[in-house]
Amino acid sequence: MPAASPISRRMAPWLALTGLALLAFLVITPFLAPLAWAGVLAYASWPVAERIRVRCGGRDTLAASLTTMLAALALFAPLLWLAWLAQQEVGGVYPALQSFVADPPPLPDWLRGLPWLGDWLMQQRAQLLADPQGMIASAKDWLTAHSSEAAAMVGGVGKNLAKLVLVLLVLFFFYRDGARIALELRHVLARFLGARAHGYLAAAGSTTRAVVYGILLTALVQGVFAGLGYWVAGLGSPVTLGVLTALFALIPFGTPLVWGGAGLWLLFQGEVGPAIGMWVWGAAVVSQIDNVLRPLFISSVSAIPFLLVLFGVLGGILAFGLVGLFAGPIVLAVAWAVWREWAAHLDEPESTGETS
Repeated sequence: MPAASPISRRMAPWLALTGLALLAFLVITPFLAPLAWAGVLAYASWPVAERIRVRCGGRDTLAASLTTMLAALALFAPLLWLAWLAQQEVGGVYPALQSFVADPPPLPDWLRGLPWLGDWLMQQRAQLLADPQGMIASAKDWLTAHSSEAAAMVGGVGKNLAKLVLVLLVLFFFYRDGARIALELRHVLARFLGARAHGYLAAAGSTTRAVVYGILLTALVQGVFAGLGYWVAGLGSPVTLGVLTALFALIPFGTPLVWGGAGLWLLFQGEVGPAIGMWVWGAAVVSQIDNVLRPLFISSVSAIPFLLVLFGVLGGILAFGLVGLFAGPIVLAVAWAVWREWAAHLDEPESTGETS
């Protein structure tokens, strides 16, 4: 029997390894989103996990359990509180809508004078005054026709809660075995990339933490300032609208959809001054926070171009869904950091050659 050639002996292990990697990817594909979320949360909270591990005397399982419980409390407690608060606030929305339908406020003169829009608004108000019950019946018919979408939304909420539980389960193992996983990753990359792998990992790690903190903290600050503006403007659900603004703030240029809509609602109620104030506050303060804080957080570690973060968010959403809000910018930011690290080392042989 002829002996195998050296090329076939080298190719066979690589082909087997490639096939095994493809099969493993197919198996793990349904869990990529929970894994990504757990990775982002673990990396962002790793300093806290390290402190808890030190307090536990190096007992990894106990430290991981305590850290996971703390993470679950940090995730579920605000969600439950916001759900209760939103239910309290939304409870007053229906009476407000009823009073609005029964007696819609008169349109300001300047709004009635607008071409096309003023005539259309006057026509809608006259129709509402003539047959308010008909408008309510039409709204009920629309809701009935879209009841399946509402049921799908409720099912989606339950599915996302199940994913959140899975994220916490994965998070426990990341907390417990994260140090060992990172050490093995360093050894593997060092085997393929050489000594420069440590510099690449350090640059990628600091950039990842800066991107995550920059996106989360900026959105939180925007939600707080927007909620303050909603409260001053007299809107009935400032906390709910503030949380909605914080969620939209994760998407570049998303906050105007919330504070702009809130200003329109005030305008249609005849509150011209609060509407203008809401728009000015949103444009001058809420939206500008994103232009100041996010680059400040991110550029404190690495001067990542804003366009790169923008493409990362939008492209990440299209490629990975909601987790792409973080995964997209992280991927591009890490690629940028590795490129800068590689370019910095690329100049070293040239400078050495010139001096020798």
